[in-house]
Amino acid sequence: MRWTREKLAAGAVVALLGLTGCGGSGGSSGAAKDQVPAAATGSLEDLAADVNCKPNIQTDADEIRQAICTNSDGKFVLATFATDRGQREWINDAKDYGGYYLVGRKWVAVGDDGVVKALRGKLGGDVEVGADHHSHAGHSG
Repeated sequence: MRWTREKLAAGAVVALLGLTGCGGSGGSSGAAKDQVPAAATGSLEDLAADVNCKPNIQTDADEIRQAICTNSDGKFVLATFATDRGQREWINDAKDYGGYYLVGRKWVAVGDDGVVKALRGKLGGDVEVGADHHSHAGHSG
């Protein structure tokens, strides 16, 4: 099962990076931090409705449900998990590929910096940042 979870995490992030063009970060807004609601709960469809997106389901399994979403904030991956442990393992694997992660209880939204900040204003949650996929380790000048 571990291989499947890693493959799903990698696939979600690679798909997202392709959708966003591996985009850089947008502007930052400290004021939004004070207006973060309590973290949302519910099914993938409930969370998608909270952010005005019709989810395009990519994975519908017992452990994880995952969809591509688009709304006025941009494109992002939205995933829900059966267990907290499954969610944490997925996030830890996915973060190797970079990106920005909005994390709630048994759900995660993955997108570029601006999208995640906008979603946080609607869904609450905590932001986590993946590895910097723009760095070039081992490159000497």
